[in-house]
Amino acid sequence: MKHNICIMTLIVTAAVVMGGCKKKTESQVLLDNPFMEEWNTPYGVPPFDKIKPEHYLPAFEEGMKQQNEWIDQIVNNSEEPTFGNTIIPLEYSDELLNKVASVFFNLLECCNDEEMEKLADTIMPLYTQHSDDIMLNEKLFQRVKKVYENRSNENLNPEQMRLLEETYKGFERGGANVPKEKQDRFREINTKLAMLTQKFGNNVLKATNSYQLVVDDVKKLEGLTEQQLQQAAEQGNEKAETKGKYVFTLDMPTLEPFLMNCKDRELRKEIWTAYSTRCLGGEFNNEALINEIVNLRLERANIMGYDNYANYVLEDCMAKNADNVYQLLHQVWTPALAKAKEEAALYQKMIDKEHGGFKLEPYDWRYYCEKLRKEKYDLDEEEIRPYFSLDTARKGLFMVCNKLYGLTFRENEEIPVYQKDVKVYEVIDNNEVIAVVYMDFFPRASKRSGAWMTNFREQYYDRDGKNIIPVVSLVFNFTKPAGDKPSLLNLDQLETLFHEFGHALHSILSRCHYRSLSGTNVPRDYVEMPSQFMEHFSVEPEVLKMYANHYKTGENIPESLVKKMEAASTYGQGFINTELLAASLLDMDYHTITAKTKVKLPEFEDNAMAKIGLISSIISRYKSPYFNHVFSGGYAAGYYSYTWAAMLDNDAYEAFRENGIFDPATATAFRTNILERGNTDDPMKLYVAFRGKEPSIEPLLKNRGLK
Repeated sequence: MKHNICIMTLIVTAAVVMGGCKKKTESQVLLDNPFMEEWNTPYGVPPFDKIKPEHYLPAFEEGMKQQNEWIDQIVNNSEEPTFGNTIIPLEYSDELLNKVASVFFNLLECCNDEEMEKLADTIMPLYTQHSDDIMLNEKLFQRVKKVYENRSNENLNPEQMRLLEETYKGFERGGANVPKEKQDRFREINTKLAMLTQKFGNNVLKATNSYQLVVDDVKKLEGLTEQQLQQAAEQGNEKAETKGKYVFTLDMPTLEPFLMNCKDRELRKEIWTAYSTRCLGGEFNNEALINEIVNLRLERANIMGYDNYANYVLEDCMAKNADNVYQLLHQVWTPALAKAKEEAALYQKMIDKEHGGFKLEPYDWRYYCEKLRKEKYDLDEEEIRPYFSLDTARKGLFMVCNKLYGLTFRENEEIPVYQKDVKVYEVIDNNEVIAVVYMDFFPRASKRSGAWMTNFREQYYDRDGKNIIPVVSLVFNFTKPAGDKPSLLNLDQLETLFHEFGHALHSILSRCHYRSLSGTNVPRDYVEMPSQFMEHFSVEPEVLKMYANHYKTGENIPESLVKKMEAASTYGQGFINTELLAASLLDMDYHTITAKTKVKLPEFEDNAMAKIGLISSIISRYKSPYFNHVFSGGYAAGYYSYTWAAMLDNDAYEAFRENGIFDPATATAFRTNILERGNTDDPMKLYVAFRGKEPSIEPLLKNRGLK
């Protein structure tokens, strides 16, 4: 940092000495801004090599200015409001703003640094206030309302009708009917929430990056594989103070294998404690932020006329209300908890047999789970990994997409990237490029943990009726290659790869006219269905024969190993489902609060877990201080959606099992009724159009070994 300051000082000094440098005018700043140009890159992707941090704020400001000009034209139109003169220009009014926002907010998650963080602190309140200005524009809302009330006279097609309905609903849910005397407070809450949730996520990233487990004696690392040790050694050699030592971080590709394999219980405890207590106290404490966020969300819901925040959110989802969510979650919770207790008893029996002399704790679970898997099923994750190198798994994924939908993929190294190890692929359908996909595979300090899919550009038809193809972003945190070994995926990472690409397909295959309805712009509890659906294909025996080849020998995965995987397919589901459901129920408990409260951690969390009977050897998948999905990632009162969508995806996959997993008619029906349609109709109608019936929970319970 000191070096950078010195450089900046020299630049300023030089400018003063030369005396010829003048401050750029606003027009010059915009003229030099790549966001103000048509992107002459392949397929119009962002020119990452040209975009600099100083370009974002002026582009945001210009984008907001241009949208405001469009809205002024709409509200000042003397003609009677119609779909054509009100809804359509509103839909296209944010083209520049969306262009810059899609790049900025994506890179904020995977290329974050101090400069980007400061920019976010400036941009977020401006962006939020701009959105409120639109939603609370009385004249604009009245025009939208009039079109909505006269919709039967507009002769609209189904997609146009859906756009009108969603636009009107968006205004209602955005505060258009908030009483005038409460609008200032409503705006204030929205701005505060934008800043608080951003800070929450930044704290989690910083806390995660701030910890290292440093081990100087390799004997303490008994149980770890050669690759894990090599990777830890390479991590240690990156800094002078840890050179020659083994370094382990809190990134999941490092943490999970460590907890599964490290024999030293004290080391497991140390790294687990660091992971599970992130942002609870200390420099990056999120407790006060949680308090503010929860209470502000409640106040916002109250202003909107709802008794709690969950019911406000859920009204716009398939679940509709909190009662329906709790009902579904408890249907799965009861058998999942019973299964988890059985698993815990087995692990405790192993501990006692070894004369361990201790009670099973959360930092023991993965170790004994893996140990029993080896013992019971003769199945070792390290035996599986060599057949799932990242390159092999990616090729397998592409094969599945080809078999289902006829898609082919071609890497294009000429397309600009935002990070050197990012791969870019053209998606081809019937000899036509229909999408571009960025794939960012490995952890780095500037990237938050987890995996996600977003868009640099969504699919839609522009004002001239031209189909604009999507530019998809997929971000992962897979194990890095180490030495001469490639990145080798475990089964969970393999599922993650297929999962996120399921989201990508929802965008890639979108055939919608309007951007706000296209691809993944669907209710939260529906959006996870296509992604979780794709997971089923990752380990299907028929699919494994297509791609699962040993990275060294090229040998296909042995049938004996596949049979072991099948036999163990429901192994550990008690734990997997229980920790997921615990997080979902915790989320709901925060957002069904009906009165302002002082949230005390960990008491609130402990009480929530005691209420559902969670056993002490399992914790919620995310503890509150680092629950990014809920307090930073847009899943507030929505984490249940993974289970709701699981009901849908398991039921959907039954159709493929019944007809053949690559049956062309079934795949076509799924593509045309689900993947292509986005939010152009009610999700349940789209699902029934594909399946011929509403979903049943039975396939979910059966496939997870809970029935």
